[in-house]
Amino acid sequence: MRDRKEDEQGAGDESRTVIRAGEVLSDLMARPLPPGLYLVATPIGNLGDISLRALSVLARAELVAAEDTRHSKKLLSHFGLRGELTPYHEHNAERERPRLIARLRAGQSVALISDAGTPLISDPGYKLVRDALEQGLMVTSIPGPSAALAALTSSGLPTDSFLFAGFLSPKSGPRRARLEELKEVPATLVLFETAPRLAKSLADMADLLGAREAAICKELTKLHETVTRGLLDALAVELAERETLKGEFVVVVAPPAGNADEPSDEKIEQQLAKALKLESFRDAVRLVAEVLNVSRARVYELGLKLKRD
Repeated sequence: MRDRKEDEQGAGDESRTVIRAGEVLSDLMARPLPPGLYLVATPIGNLGDISLRALSVLARAELVAAEDTRHSKKLLSHFGLRGELTPYHEHNAERERPRLIARLRAGQSVALISDAGTPLISDPGYKLVRDALEQGLMVTSIPGPSAALAALTSSGLPTDSFLFAGFLSPKSGPRRARLEELKEVPATLVLFETAPRLAKSLADMADLLGAREAAICKELTKLHETVTRGLLDALAVELAERETLKGEFVVVVAPPAGNADEPSDEKIEQQLAKALKLESFRDAVRLVAEVLNVSRARVYELGLKLKRD
């Protein structure tokens, strides 16, 4: 009897949540949408991640500019939205930007969306925003899903300071040159990469950035979401052995080890030497990293040096 009451109470709470969400959305939809450019974040996989405010803007906007109208039409149709769609991407941006600005100047509301996630991240939207602001037009961000932030927060790596570096070059030379520039950045690195280039990019990262901890995030928010964590060199080997990879990936790399507040290499080596008498190499590295509050990648590298010596 008690379980039945608890079930009924839970069902009642769920119903109230649904009703309240509907009331909030109805209230938003009833308000007029002021003229301006709206940067609307859309789901990166799970359609349930769209916000009520995003739905209300997409429903009321007089025009939706999308990176791929075929892709975005599926999203809008899923939520019963049938507004006017127009393509806006890197290949037509120079031609389409003046037309969008003209509609904004005419007092219309335009929503800008990308294929997934937050607009302007690795797409040409920033030029449209810049031109709109230069002409005194209103620009409003409707925040929401972001693959870069989802990967960063699930990586287990430091989040207090990070650098989003986008896509690396598909060519080895420019890619390695860019990694050299990023090598000393005192922050966690967040990068995008495609399946065909992932293994080679990881190999270059391992070579130029050293034995850092990293996370490879795939299919974020989707049914088969995976986050693979480990040292860059080990991840590079693992990915090189896989025959087929599909989709796009987010790679998160730990910042370079060492600063004035951290223990010296000598102290870490001393602790490692003691731990190795009692523990396996892997467990000794983990233990020393936790005790001294330093990067496991740094301890691992010093441990390899100890073994060689």
